[in-house]
Amino acid sequence: MASLVRGTAFITGAASGIGQYTALSFAKYGIQRLALADINLAALKKSSAALSAKYPGVEILNLEMNVQDTKQVRAGIAETVKKFGRLDIAVNNAGIGGSGVITHELEEEEWMRVIDIDFNGVWRCQKEELGVMVGQEDLGPREGRGRIINVASMYGVSAPCYTMYQTAYTAAKHGVVGLTRADANSYARQNIRINAICPGYVETPLLATMSLEPGSPLALDIERTPMKRMATTEEIGDTITFLASPLSSFMQGAALVADGGFTTS
Repeated sequence: MASLVRGTAFITGAASGIGQYTALSFAKYGIQRLALADINLAALKKSSAALSAKYPGVEILNLEMNVQDTKQVRAGIAETVKKFGRLDIAVNNAGIGGSGVITHELEEEEWMRVIDIDFNGVWRCQKEELGVMVGQEDLGPREGRGRIINVASMYGVSAPCYTMYQTAYTAAKHGVVGLTRADANSYARQNIRINAICPGYVETPLLATMSLEPGSPLALDIERTPMKRMATTEEIGDTITFLASPLSSFMQGAALVADGGFTTS
């Protein structure tokens, strides 16, 4: 199989869910070096061990990282570059959901935490990634100086809070899309590509705790989805691989929706 992605990739929230399966997809399609970051180091090491068993030729760096901590983010990116010499692809995936409480009942502490992890955390990572990429060799129009993929959400391009109130999450993901587009404009001339993926409902540990009983909020939203199902983490990981590869080399500032048709229905 020809390599779609090459060089060094850095992924946050890599211990499970979308981040874990993005790492597996990158390894499947040719990446040689992976820096994997997560706040849960024990879980990260377990998922990295499984990846290494399947793809023994991939070199892995495990990083314990809280995206709320600027020093940890800066140190993680610096360690990645020190070990691997270059940062070709960055996937800013770490995030949390909200409690589903409507705005006038929402505590400020929860609002600030969701915004800080889901929006500010992406900005902290992107700031450090761009600081590295602007100084790297330009590998041409298809590879460039680097590629950044921010994991937003279908809630970042719409506000489908019909049954589940996700105001903080929706605001944060709209912010991720805005940040993606603004920096894509600013860094295009340096041949750094920045795009976002906007998944719909995905079979992740984050959603595994929610009820799928008939009539439950999640079940109602899946019923509204034209494809009548959630995405698998593998499907979203593969879509991120597409955004990271030369196949998407003329995409810049895009918010690529992969939601089974939810936002079109």
